[in-house]
Amino acid sequence: MATFPEKPKESLHSESKVGARVFQGAIGLSLVLIGGLFVWLMARSYLRAREMRSWPEVSCQILVSEIEQRRHDPQSPVEFRAVVNFGYEWQGRSQAGDHLTLRGSPWTSKLELAEQRVAEFPVGTTSRCRVNPANPSMAVLKPDSLAPGYSIWFPGLFLVAGIGITIRAIRPSARPSGEVAD
Repeated sequence: MATFPEKPKESLHSESKVGARVFQGAIGLSLVLIGGLFVWLMARSYLRAREMRSWPEVSCQILVSEIEQRRHDPQSPVEFRAVVNFGYEWQGRSQAGDHLTLRGSPWTSKLELAEQRVAEFPVGTTSRCRVNPANPSMAVLKPDSLAPGYSIWFPGLFLVAGIGITIRAIRPSARPSGEVAD
């Protein structure tokens, strides 16, 4: 039977220390990537909503206001959405729009919510819509919410924590060689 020489305890300790640093670095980088992604997405949404608030407001006439329904298959529940079409004038040209918000009109399984959205914009009434001056064929009845800007701090915590963990993992230890790190 062959015997293998034992590795010195110092070597085993340094190997496990390297493995722990690699693991810690991977966790830190993962937090940086995930936190950074969500900070970017929320900042983009906030900036887009802020830009929409600077679009000029014009008077618009509600032409269609009804509820649309769909069912993907016989086992799925019925979904509803408010369909609101409106007409407006931009620089002397008649335009038509159909966006409640920039993303259109969301589908919901709650009929009451769709009815509430339709009731907000009855046919024949006049409302205000915001027109994108760069693309006048694009107008919305409701600008997007600024909420992502108020909530960006939360994924920012993950970003900052990930940076700190990564720096700690790659920074050389400042302890004397005989001292064990936590």
